Amino acid sequence: MARYTGAVCRLCRREGQKLFLKGERCYSAKCGVIKRAYAPGQHGRGRKKVSEYGLQLRAKQSTRRFYGILEGQFRKYYELAEKREGKTGEVLLALIESRLDNVVYRLGFANSRAQARQLVLHGHFLVNDKRVNIPSYLTKPSDGISLKEKSKANSILKAIVETNASRPTPKWLEINREGFQGKVVSLPQRDDIEFEVEETLIVELYSK
Repeated sequence: MARYTGAVCRLCRREGQKLFLKGERCYSAKCGVIKRAYAPGQHGRGRKKVSEYGLQLRAKQSTRRFYGILEGQFRKYYELAEKREGKTGEVLLALIESRLDNVVYRLGFANSRAQARQLVLHGHFLVNDKRVNIPSYLTKPSDGISLKEKSKANSILKAIVETNASRPTPKWLEINREGFQGKVVSLPQRDDIEFEVEETLIVELYSK
């Protein structure tokens, strides 16, 4: 499956909630969910009875789209979560939340997860002082995340960090904005997930 390249506001409207895919626009009155609070398409305004499978599918699709993950990748995370101790749904969310692109976004080094993914791909970030350009890289507790020295002088990146200075940092991360550095303190817990999702529905979907 190829990565979606259409209007991302349609994805938010399809899921019926903000997925925060366009950075600052999502917090403004220009947000597609605010302007048109119904699903896209000819029959978007119609009321539809959602089946049990439909609820499970929407839970999976909204989570996948929120984090910008392809279907194949998402299934691999589920299979990995199944093999680990703990509730599969919560372990799944913790794994996805630990992705490097998400960590970069949550630290305020990017305006959106899509932008964070692009910055990682372009090699702007170091993990434990080593360049990592794989957005799906799974970070671990004690990992240090920082901008490489050359990128610290980039005016665009500086502006992004300044813009996001007021954004709250989750308790499982630490941030040093002046030094353009962050640290993974612990694994994210269920209450650290900022996205509203019933992970049990995802587990039920893949358990069939």
